[in-house]
Amino acid sequence: MVSVPFVKMVGAGNDFIVIQARENLNYAQFTRAICARHNGVGADGVLILDKSAQSDYQMRIINADGSEAEMCGNGARCMAAYIVANLKPVKALFGMETLAGEILAEAQGDVARVRLSDPKDYRPNLNITVANQKLEVHYIDTGVPHTIVFVDGLQEVNVNSLGALIRNHPRFAPRGTNVNFVEHARGGMVSVRTYERGVEAETLACGTGAVATALVAYLHDNPSVKKQKEAFMKVLTASKEILEITFDLDEGSKIDNVWLKGSAKLIAKGEYYYNG
Repeated sequence: MVSVPFVKMVGAGNDFIVIQARENLNYAQFTRAICARHNGVGADGVLILDKSAQSDYQMRIINADGSEAEMCGNGARCMAAYIVANLKPVKALFGMETLAGEILAEAQGDVARVRLSDPKDYRPNLNITVANQKLEVHYIDTGVPHTIVFVDGLQEVNVNSLGALIRNHPRFAPRGTNVNFVEHARGGMVSVRTYERGVEAETLACGTGAVATALVAYLHDNPSVKKQKEAFMKVLTASKEILEITFDLDEGSKIDNVWLKGSAKLIAKGEYYYNG
């Protein structure tokens, strides 16, 4: 039996176990065990803080099913808050290496802000057939692959059933895709419910999904806007927290300088007794 110190954090309803990197620990097996809701601590994934030769820190993200994710927006905010609280970095704005590239982060108290890697592979207006139903969807990679489905009656959507079918659709093979069901809400805000790849279920929030939702909704609703600095969108998540996204839109629909702001709260800390 191994005792592993951990911290549990939550960002907009997305919960994570944060640990320091350890030698001889099978991260996939460990994550499946500790993330179990009844026999473990329970979480959507594990965040591993490690040293980096390319940035100030390295963050690895292991999904609840043991697969490794390239990026996680809510997780990045939680890691940023963890670093500020525990490592007291000299720089207010610091870098974190991820599989999706370096991101920048800053945190103060229970609020954190991260700059994501530039989105890529935007493919609007894709037509797919799912369960004999024709759908128009929109695809974008915000560090991990995301598909956007605009709907009316968001609360009536069977996210787990329809989400699983789209997530595994041949159009998005071999990586698969996260799936975001999106509805326009009051005051120019959009609401989203997300089926997360790696969790294989709906989660209360997804940071990269909120970013994908904001970007696609903005481009969808403002086709005549070709250039815009610090475009701003609010996204209402299933947890009822509103995430704030800003970005720059340049000529040729190039999007960069994408920032995600939201909560990053400490829930608990302790030791996990692992029998791996």
